[in-house]
Amino acid sequence: MTAVYPGGLSPVVAWPLAIALAAALGSFLNVCTSRLPRGESVVSPPSHCPGCGAAIRFYDNIPLVSFAVLRGRCRACRGPISWRYPLVEALAVGLGLLVLWQLGPTWEGLRAFLLGLVLIAVTFIDLETLLIPDRITLPGIVVGLAMQLYPSIRGLLGGLLGCLLAGGIFYLIALASRGGMGGGDVKLAAMLGAFLGWQLVLVAIFAGVLAGGVTGVLLLLLGRKGRKDPVPFGPFLALGGLVAALGGEPLLAWYLG
Repeated sequence: MTAVYPGGLSPVVAWPLAIALAAALGSFLNVCTSRLPRGESVVSPPSHCPGCGAAIRFYDNIPLVSFAVLRGRCRACRGPISWRYPLVEALAVGLGLLVLWQLGPTWEGLRAFLLGLVLIAVTFIDLETLLIPDRITLPGIVVGLAMQLYPSIRGLLGGLLGCLLAGGIFYLIALASRGGMGGGDVKLAAMLGAFLGWQLVLVAIFAGVLAGGVTGVLLLLLGRKGRKDPVPFGPFLALGGLVAALGGEPLLAWYLG
């Protein structure tokens, strides 16, 4: 029996649409990760080569496809194009397919997809700059709270509690660490709480701390990092947020049971 999504949408149509939409949004994420840390507009000027400044034609700006056709080089100057661009686009497509498979075209799926896109941008920006821009997290808090209004306005209370709880926990950690954790992580945690609610954000924090702790120990043992070398925590918190958004409910039920 062929599955049919809400609104009578067939999977034959839903999956290609999800791939195309996710790829386009992944391309936009590349613009965000390149420009937001420098305080630039994500709208103007149009896409251009960071090396020579030549405008990128529309047929050279097709997600994933153009990178392969151009063999990773600018058409104008033949300068190399960073692998970050197709990687971000591929992650966005993978996220879209995973959300559609796990949650379907539902409100929860849309909320998880939007959160995941933001977390991809946060991850790459934090890895490259050790910063998490307020231009992402502060609007993200507002969007997360707004998405809690459906299907019941009571969800807004859970979002507010999650925002205050997660933000408060990381604010205390930032104070105790005396600069070891920055304000960007505090606002990122608050944004996760707004999207996930107070219960699931605890799952996100636990998963993020666990992933960060294991990775930190491995980096020390392998000699890749010293005890005083900075390690961005945003990517681990982002990973925890994605785990909570896609599988937090079963994990929470298993733990409470």
